[in-house]
Amino acid sequence: MFIQTEATPNPDTVKFLPGLPVAGHYGPFDYPDAASARASLLARALFQVDGVERVFLGADFVSISKAAAKDWKHVKPMVLAAIMDHFMAGLPVVDESGLAPGDDEPVYEGETAEIVAEIKELIETRVRPAVAQDGGDITFRSFDAETGVVHLNMRGACAGCPSSTMTLKSGIENMLRTYVPEVTAVEAVL
Repeated sequence: MFIQTEATPNPDTVKFLPGLPVAGHYGPFDYPDAASARASLLARALFQVDGVERVFLGADFVSISKAAAKDWKHVKPMVLAAIMDHFMAGLPVVDESGLAPGDDEPVYEGETAEIVAEIKELIETRVRPAVAQDGGDITFRSFDAETGVVHLNMRGACAGCPSSTMTLKSGIENMLRTYVPEVTAVEAVL
């Protein structure tokens, strides 16, 4: 098995490409700490590596964020070994029986529902594919129709990335405001 690696805009995050599906049709999955990784055998194994602080499982990649004080020359070989061991053993990435539907998104009606549908379409077709190339993900969280503010959840390499604010404001906000005049601002939420 050959696992490729790619740098991301976040110097503390590296994207690992095992050449196999990772998150499956239930993903992506973001594990900001070891305690949140109960449903993923792969994420639990990766958190065993000294220096791993965050694990993001994308469709066909794994993004690992390390502690700023740790050096990739020490962390990367151990992460590669953990990913290879996991896939070579044929273990599932996520225990699908432990997944609970996470539908905490508000329900929108009327004109607001149409605006939200347009926002989601732009995020799915224009934003998420580009962000996934850098080892991250951005998902729609909510839209405040009174203020015009869109709330997005930044995950993987995007979480904590020094350039994520610029991407959010200069890229995503400008695009959404151009195509959806009701949008006045975009903010990141945890």
